[in-house]
Amino acid sequence: MGDSRVERMHVGDDTFWSIGEVARKTGLTVKLIRHWSDIGVVHPAQRTSAGYRVYGTEAVARLQLARTLRDLGLGLAAIRDVLERERTLAEVAATHVDALEAQIRTLRSQQAVLRSVTRRDTTTEGLTTMTDLARMSAAERRTIIHDFVTETLGELDVPTYRQGLLAVAPDLPADPTDEQVDAWLELGELVRDPALRAGMRRMARYAAEHNPGEHDEGVLQEAQHAADDWLRRVETATEEGTAPDSPAVDPVVAAIVAAWIPTQASTTAKVLVDDAQARSLLLEQLDVASDTHVERYWQLLCVVNGRPRRPSMAAAGQWLKTALRSNPSPGARAAKLGEVYDAGDGAWEPAGVLNACEKVLDAVSALIFAVAPGQFGRPTPCADWDVRTLLNHLVWENLLWAGLANGNPRSDFSTDHLGDDHVEAFRTASRDALSAFGRPGMLKQRYGPAPGIRLVEQLVIEMLVHGWDLARAIGRPHDFVPDLAESALPIVREIYGDLPRTTAGSFAQPQSVPEDASALDRLAAYLGRSIS
Repeated sequence: MGDSRVERMHVGDDTFWSIGEVARKTGLTVKLIRHWSDIGVVHPAQRTSAGYRVYGTEAVARLQLARTLRDLGLGLAAIRDVLERERTLAEVAATHVDALEAQIRTLRSQQAVLRSVTRRDTTTEGLTTMTDLARMSAAERRTIIHDFVTETLGELDVPTYRQGLLAVAPDLPADPTDEQVDAWLELGELVRDPALRAGMRRMARYAAEHNPGEHDEGVLQEAQHAADDWLRRVETATEEGTAPDSPAVDPVVAAIVAAWIPTQASTTAKVLVDDAQARSLLLEQLDVASDTHVERYWQLLCVVNGRPRRPSMAAAGQWLKTALRSNPSPGARAAKLGEVYDAGDGAWEPAGVLNACEKVLDAVSALIFAVAPGQFGRPTPCADWDVRTLLNHLVWENLLWAGLANGNPRSDFSTDHLGDDHVEAFRTASRDALSAFGRPGMLKQRYGPAPGIRLVEQLVIEMLVHGWDLARAIGRPHDFVPDLAESALPIVREIYGDLPRTTAGSFAQPQSVPEDASALDRLAAYLGRSIS
């Protein structure tokens, strides 16, 4: 017979319940109540003459509290301490909070490791490394960075650089965010990457060779101000649509060099001016400094330590390096183009360049008319551009060259020029361009180093190559106006032949073409398009 046989009994004013009735009142099992009774969590009020346990009001209350504490995750020892008044509920709760926080940190680390595994092609060795990194103490994290810096810099005489690296150690807070944990895992792997060590040592070696020893705070701030200046100027030029390999960028380069020269007093014995030597030295420094692994290292440290993260300088650095390579000395690009521009203007004969422009604009207009709004999201041969972005650029090119021809240069490069009617937007812009080009004397008027005829040629070239992009994107025949493409090829080779082909430049590296490729395919391939 079990303890639950007697349901309820009264002794004087007191009521006692059997173990079965208590189980129903508390939601606990008879087996668990019996166990807790055996180990002293709860005490029966008395036993019946038959030996059955019965429980009073206080025992029921103890069981209800014990159940609540158990649901909160407390162990039996802590529950017993509270019930026996050996420790207060607040004391036990505080202890349990600490334990839970430690458990949460462990779980968060495990979660970050597993999340990283889902994002990466992680090997079993990589999983072990990430798990070890997640378990590290603050002292162990600092040791990893200290050893990395010491081994990477070795004997190089760069005390300021060394101190700066050692001063910024990863300091995960007691309650890190998921982003901070992820950043530490990536950082712990990154310091093992030979590419990071090579990039950091290359910077340090350059500093040791050109400007060794201690650097005071003023010098460092001056260098930072110069970096902020060129970033701001590059961002402005990019927003205005200024290509880094065009002569129009030369004033931007000149302003950047002028702000940078005062920071070079201890780098070279010669007094620098804006010339080929100064631009070459700035380009050399940018090549050394623009290491994506080093930049990522500092970004991750900022995330781990909860500090503001500077935006990436990679794209702006590529832009400026392309601008320096395209304009190696003041006026060099303009002078080179001036020679090309004055070499002759008979490429478009017998019909003339204005007729060529009208013909290619009509052909591109027909392509644009064939574009349905449902095709706007399609990719194009232009990297990172979909069809709608390409259409917007086609309109912009007409607005740009029309504005230059009329003496009103435009800077609204980033504006949406399509509106709700892409066909009408292009037709209006192309009419404006033809009108500006048809103004009497425009073809011989000088626009910087170029006569007006070269502005018209530039629009023809842009429409040819970007028209080819559009035709490919929407699945239309892309060998339109083959005679114009044949005429444009030698001009394109003259204008763009010596440009650096970089990720920031106007065109990628020339691509191979089959022997029987059309003229427009050859033109597109020369300007970096893959025709396969």
